[in-house]
Amino acid sequence: MTGVSQATVSLVLNNRTGDDVRIAPETRQRVLDAIRATGYVADPVARRLVSGRNRILGVFTYEPVFPSTAADFYHPFLVGIEQRAEQLGCDLLLFTSSSQLAGDGGAGRRRIFHADSRIGIADGTILLGRRVDRDDLVRLVGEGHAFVSVGRRDDAGGPVPYVGADYPAAVAALVERAGELGHARIGYLGTGGPAESHADRLRGFRPTGAGGTGQYRVHLPPPAREWPAAIERERLTAVFLEEHADAAALVVAARARGWSVPGDLSVVALGEPGAAGPLDDALTRLRIPRREMGWQAVEQLTAAIEGGAEPAVQRLLPCTVYAGSTFGPRRDRP
Repeated sequence: MTGVSQATVSLVLNNRTGDDVRIAPETRQRVLDAIRATGYVADPVARRLVSGRNRILGVFTYEPVFPSTAADFYHPFLVGIEQRAEQLGCDLLLFTSSSQLAGDGGAGRRRIFHADSRIGIADGTILLGRRVDRDDLVRLVGEGHAFVSVGRRDDAGGPVPYVGADYPAAVAALVERAGELGHARIGYLGTGGPAESHADRLRGFRPTGAGGTGQYRVHLPPPAREWPAAIERERLTAVFLEEHADAAALVVAARARGWSVPGDLSVVALGEPGAAGPLDDALTRLRIPRREMGWQAVEQLTAAIEGGAEPAVQRLLPCTVYAGSTFGPRRDRP
């Protein structure tokens, strides 16, 4: 159609320019016109054989993330991942396959490496999930795969590249603010692990000099309606809770007991609502930079792919606080 060599078509198709590439403007335009007329696109498999890359980024999810709505926990992560991938000219491939392991009851659980794993189709992979399988991490690090975890992960035989949220700094700032508001006894309700995000929240819950604040990690057994009695025994005037749903339940239980929130008890959620949890706009809570984490995970992964093997980049992004109306000055309960 163009009367030029295959090599010239290849140079135009791949947008090659420079002193070593001499193609007349009219020749380049003739090739571009032919490409548009035929609807030709490069074979991604053939292109990968030449360049070693196909500009496909994998997203491996350890938990279901679709269908998603604006209120879902994973939705902002996925928005950030999609937006940045589109800007960089990359396609996304969602990996969801399970491995049928002994003891799974036949249901299978999501693991990256199994007999039918297709992880190698992508240039690199973003890991998404509250809990990431440690055996997968060890193998990814050990075999030198290009990957980035959304969320801080402990080392797995080597440093794990991640983009996470700086929970310790955010929680510590809230503790200090509680002291400034006169709260001398505040409680922490949550597991504190083994998930790194929970461990990080608890790590930030430490004494500060403001107001002589004391911290008390409390174990409140369900049902939630019995929590106020335990809080009263501990003489707590503020409680920080790992889970948004637990914080919302405590507000309901406190008010059912006749307490005002935050007058008699301040309540702070140290995270966003889960996929199935309702959003309580009145609840004071940490806001996780979820869209930014997804966005920067794509940037970090593509930089690693383009730049080759480099030390793992570990990045923490600051959290902010949604003020709500459940966190205020201490007032002794009657």
